[in-house]
Amino acid sequence: MRDFEYEAPTALSAAIELLAQANGSAKPLAGGTDLIDHVRTGRLEPDLLVDVKKIDELNVLELNGDGLRLGAAVPCYRIYGTPEISQQYAALTDSCRIIGGIQIQSRASVGGNLCNSGPAADSTPSLIVLGGVCVIAGPNGTREVPVEDFCIAPGKNVLEAGELLVEVKFPARAANSGSHYRRFIPRNEMDIAVVSVGASVVLDESKENFVSARIALGAVAATPLFAQAAGDALAGQPVNEESIAKAAAAAKEIATPITDMRGTAEYRTHLVGVLIERVINAAVSQARGEAICYKPGH
Repeated sequence: MRDFEYEAPTALSAAIELLAQANGSAKPLAGGTDLIDHVRTGRLEPDLLVDVKKIDELNVLELNGDGLRLGAAVPCYRIYGTPEISQQYAALTDSCRIIGGIQIQSRASVGGNLCNSGPAADSTPSLIVLGGVCVIAGPNGTREVPVEDFCIAPGKNVLEAGELLVEVKFPARAANSGSHYRRFIPRNEMDIAVVSVGASVVLDESKENFVSARIALGAVAATPLFAQAAGDALAGQPVNEESIAKAAAAAKEIATPITDMRGTAEYRTHLVGVLIERVINAAVSQARGEAICYKPGH
């Protein structure tokens, strides 16, 4: 591993100043579960690592009537370890439970997973369907970007030199709402999605009709995808196989997967339809207060 400088500021302003002064040669370190490996293998060669774990704003985890605030450095175990978050933002905790093993989950953060900007990142589809908004701070102040617009290419995002992801904000959950995230992997030893799907639904008072829905896909394009047309296809429709099949077809239309060692493009497109149906049905079950027969990671 090459030599680098290390700083651990306790103030957000100090972290931004360090990143800005480095002129692109610094990297923020939250959990470091990916970053350290990338430095060790030479994929990244930063001159400075700025540890953000000691900054209060990046460690906020707050749930109230206005919604959820999730600091960029909050480790996964804290998220799924909070019962109220698991109940209201189930798709988020579904993701957190399968990002590595318990050792990784004790360090890794959703913010770091998002900033890695991998097409198959497990947290990003969940952040999208739950309406997450990124709060970004930098030398020129603070700005907000919807999660669906954050990733712009494999491993690349909208963060500019000196900027830092501070938190992700989510709106309060509507009545009769439910969400779910699921992925398909070729085997347990290859812990990366072939296809992944997140969905969030809102049902009417009868719980027999969709009011609205948000659907997102992972590992089927250069970036995670917000399948807006698929969600719109469910709005105002009855909860039945026909409605869900139409949403699945709309989602498959925007998927542009590649063929690689994990599966062919045709296979991945087929999986999009299969997972859409399963994930929407699970989200509906949660909205109805029913049990979901599903073991995370399987």
